[in-house]
Amino acid sequence: MTRYVLDASALLALLLDEVGTQKVRAVLDGASMSAVNLAEIVSHFVKLGAERSHIEAILEPLPLRIHPVDVELSYAAGMLRAATASAGLSLGDRYCLALAKRDDATAVTADRPWARIAEAVGISVQVIR
Repeated sequence: MTRYVLDASALLALLLDEVGTQKVRAVLDGASMSAVNLAEIVSHFVKLGAERSHIEAILEPLPLRIHPVDVELSYAAGMLRAATASAGLSLGDRYCLALAKRDDATAVTADRPWARIAEAVGISVQVIR
């Protein structure tokens, strides 16, 4: 069974019913996400004026495992900086990739530039659009 780690862009595509929703829905059951990427999702809805209780009501029903950030994952994400700089990946993006690499999972994103660096960082990437 293939495991999946969602980037914030992939989960937002699902939550906002954007292009790629079906691809995310197909891998959602049992997927995971880093706490950093969860913070990106929360930040998006806060920017739109949502209250915490509303955001929790949206996110809690999802069959998504949230992984806490620890020292090892932080080093792994930081070490990806050089390999991902040319694609313009953010720190949150690198946390998603680091978690996918650690868990031998496929990273799922809406960001096309990830496909350019997947082989270089040794991580399977599925771009949803």
